[in-house]
Amino acid sequence: MATRRLVLSMYRELLREAEKLPTYNFRMYALRKIKDSYRANSKISDFDKIKELVGVAKYNLALINRQVIIGHLYSAEKLVIEKKPTLDPLED
Repeated sequence: MATRRLVLSMYRELLREAEKLPTYNFRMYALRKIKDSYRANSKISDFDKIKELVGVAKYNLALINRQVIIGHLYSAEKLVIEKKPTLDPLED
């Protein structure tokens, strides 16, 4: 049970950290990759393999943390897809 809780908390941490990525394409890629990886490995029941995958997830979390920091140092203008639509036609 503790393993399940650890895996789910790591999953949530990865998703939260990936949401902080400033670049839309990197953010969407990271979110998609995290979700796909966890879905693909959801049926694993070998504790040694789970322990190994949790180690990989911790490494990836640190990597995303670094990318968030670097991304905020060199931020760019938001893409059109990221901008929130307004109802005022004069506001462009």
